Amino acid sequence: MRKIVLTTLTTLMLVSMATVAFAADGGVAGSFGLAAAGIALGIGLAATGGACGQGAAIKAACEGIARNPDASGKISQSLILGLAFIESLVIYALLVALILLFVKM
Repeated sequence: MRKIVLTTLTTLMLVSMATVAFAADGGVAGSFGLAAAGIALGIGLAATGGACGQGAAIKAACEGIARNPDASGKISQSLILGLAFIESLVIYALLVALILLFVKM
């Protein structure tokens, strides 16, 4: 139940940030500031989510290695692969934010 509520709230937050990001009008500087604020909030949320995911992954890996030191090689490999996937999602969010920022200029 908690995952469903968290997913719903995250989706609503992302949808609300997208409307703010696309609110910029071509020649109006005030609405560009609003779009820049939306873009900044969007990348901030993406970075926060990525950092929380990486922290949880590292915590679980440390607990796994502490319980079974013989499996540390496999755990480390899986950890590095998972961290790379998490970081790639944050980089994609950064790219989308930069594209939105420069398209609005």
